[in-house]
Amino acid sequence: MATISDQPRGSYSYGTSYGAPYGTTYETNTSINNPPSRQTVKFITAATIGITLLLLSGLTLTGTVIGLIIATPLLVIFSPILVPAAFVLFLVASGFLFSGGCGVAAIAALSWIYNYVSGNQPAGYDTLDYAKGYLADKARDVKERAKDYGSYAQGRINEATQGAY
Repeated sequence: MATISDQPRGSYSYGTSYGAPYGTTYETNTSINNPPSRQTVKFITAATIGITLLLLSGLTLTGTVIGLIIATPLLVIFSPILVPAAFVLFLVASGFLFSGGCGVAAIAALSWIYNYVSGNQPAGYDTLDYAKGYLADKARDVKERAKDYGSYAQGRINEATQGAY
């Protein structure tokens, strides 16, 4: 019978079948002590991209401020002309957008109606049929209640007139 002292050093299994215990091979020792070069490359790449984007945003901010400083006197001088012109352009553009949107909505509605009438069953036709049936049921209920209330009111009128004679 072999004892622990008889076995060669570093070959303990510790009850697992995964191989040598943690830290006994050369590969695991080197991977613990040295970080992977892939992580280093990722960090350097991210840092380079971040610094580049930070510099570009600073240049953009600087250019914007310089352009605003140069353009401010011109904007002040021409503001009596530019403000009404911008207002008119805004109204014209919004009018075109609104009329175009109404035209698109009208074409979509007409297309849906055509498909519904021709029996192509467009999207939402089942909801329309359900709403139509629901409204018809409610109209029938209102009509019956009106008849009932009319006959009730007629009975009350007859009682009131018979009591007056």
